[in-house]
Amino acid sequence: MRGRRSDRGLTYLVSQAEHRLSARLRAALEPENCSIEEWRVLELLSDGDGHTMSELAEHALLLAPTLTKLIDRLVSDNLVYRRADAEDRRRVRAYLTPRGTARFQSLRRLVTECEAGVGDARAELTELLAELVDTLDGRRSVSQR
Repeated sequence: MRGRRSDRGLTYLVSQAEHRLSARLRAALEPENCSIEEWRVLELLSDGDGHTMSELAEHALLLAPTLTKLIDRLVSDNLVYRRADAEDRRRVRAYLTPRGTARFQSLRRLVTECEAGVGDARAELTELLAELVDTLDGRRSVSQR
């Protein structure tokens, strides 16, 4: 069966893996009433640097209107707050509240357990996928590998 799977092509296999990993993550987050997109927002904001809505939309893989609704909910749940950017007052940056940080830390344990189920190849696979994304985004040439 392994040989037949490799005949399906890279795009199919990456999509299949993403679908299965997302289903596992969704199942792990569901008891906590957390979506994958919410997790991605909390994860990015956990660095404490604050991020713009466009950065959050890109990281959460959401369109701007959908992200705005999610951020509005996170603000009303006291997990996130907004502040004007210090350099450009027209731009808004989002940050985690202390409650948001606690939620992130709690969820991170669940996500870590979920990802650990991938096995020993997790670190190598993560590096290879990061290289693939960089190559597809034009940040890395194929010859750099």
